[in-house]
Amino acid sequence: MSTEATLARRPIPAGVWGVAGVIGIVALWWLLAATVLSCLGPNCTQPIPTPGQVAVETASRGFGFFAPQFGVTLAEAGIGYLWGNGLALLFAALVLVVPRLEGLVMQLATITYCLPIVAIGMVLIVMLPVPKAGEPSPTSVILAALSVFFTTVVGSLLGLKAADRSALDVVAVYGGSRLMQLRKVRLIAALPAILNALQVAVPAAFLGAVLGEFFGKVQAGVGRAMMIAQVDFNPPLVWALAILSGVVALAGYWIVGIGARAAAPWSKGA
Repeated sequence: MSTEATLARRPIPAGVWGVAGVIGIVALWWLLAATVLSCLGPNCTQPIPTPGQVAVETASRGFGFFAPQFGVTLAEAGIGYLWGNGLALLFAALVLVVPRLEGLVMQLATITYCLPIVAIGMVLIVMLPVPKAGEPSPTSVILAALSVFFTTVVGSLLGLKAADRSALDVVAVYGGSRLMQLRKVRLIAALPAILNALQVAVPAAFLGAVLGEFFGKVQAGVGRAMMIAQVDFNPPLVWALAILSGVVALAGYWIVGIGARAAAPWSKGA
């Protein structure tokens, strides 16, 4: 077989398609922002900045502006992530030890998922105290925890129930309890599903923390910085904060994915 034929049959790496897609989106964004979306409304305002304007605004603000904002929001998201996922895993394990609690746990998880975050945030902002400068907002922490609870409960229960029946019977024959089955069989079988749920929970926790900051009573944070930029009508800064938020959430998702692949390589075919 010739070299040309071998090259022709070689598939294009997924990373190349990803880079090409990002370049295409940025090019389309730049074109629309510089033409049809450059002048809107009676005052001919530009609500959608060009990528160049966003880059200039980001560079002018610098690390000194963005680091404190993202530091507070990441702290809120991290605390909420730990609490929400920790309680979700605890309830999922409790269901397998006491099966009668499954209906109650699923109802609780469904309620936390269906309740509007805006309504919960308004109640929390009245009940909870104002955090000190630089401290995480309790409202953002709770909303971040609620944002991940349902997904992790469902993913964990599905994984824990997917254990091999014969392996469970072996543990039962040798006198093992439900707790022993959970430790020796179910946790190992459920590990890929649990890790996938924890990976999906990363951007959800960050989004919950940002939304919590929109309700006020915060001294710093990405949500507060976005509100100030909106009041000042600074679209480049709003877009810069939004894009950097996506990058941070994607980085967290990627980091947890690497940890999941290292902890359960069989789940990714490695």
